[in-house]
Amino acid sequence: MSSKLQPWVYTDTVKEHFMNPKNLWEDESYEPDGEGLVGSLACGDQMKVGITVVDDKIVTLKWQTYGCASAIASTSMMSEIAIGLSLHEAYHLSPETITERLGGLPQHKFHCSVLGDKALRAAIDDYLEKQQRDNPFKKSVAKIICECKGITDQRIEELVKNKEATTIDELRDITQFGTVCGKCRYKVFQLFEEYKHIYNV
Repeated sequence: MSSKLQPWVYTDTVKEHFMNPKNLWEDESYEPDGEGLVGSLACGDQMKVGITVVDDKIVTLKWQTYGCASAIASTSMMSEIAIGLSLHEAYHLSPETITERLGGLPQHKFHCSVLGDKALRAAIDDYLEKQQRDNPFKKSVAKIICECKGITDQRIEELVKNKEATTIDELRDITQFGTVCGKCRYKVFQLFEEYKHIYNV
């Protein structure tokens, strides 16, 4: 077996955003219009995103993260993409778009970009709530996970986030997922574990 170290699998773009991250939240005096926090220090990745909004467009985005090179690079790239977007466009920013702009991430690191996506949405949610405005975006990004019971990924996320379902059994009792055809079980288990990680449940 070769003793040589494996070459760095990250792209040059990932390395640039890791070594020189953009739009860091370094100024403690920054007061965002909306703020989102997702992840868990216990699990190794946590992200905080703050946004300033003018005429329903993101004009400033600052962030802090504790995590790996992928987490730092993906959040840095997310911040560059999101500034200048409308709230609607920013809310629909996908992990795939962030990863594509980075030139790709190792498959086992893909979850890091999901946190940036979630933190941005959480900041928009917080902004709209503070403005006492309806949130028209949530339903538009919801995906049906259990077709038999009409359970969306958003419903599962809310139950985990609000700690109404802290075990898979509690989630099943509340939603009745998988009690008809059962095809959704594996996907629900995956989402449940992902949301537990994101919201430190």
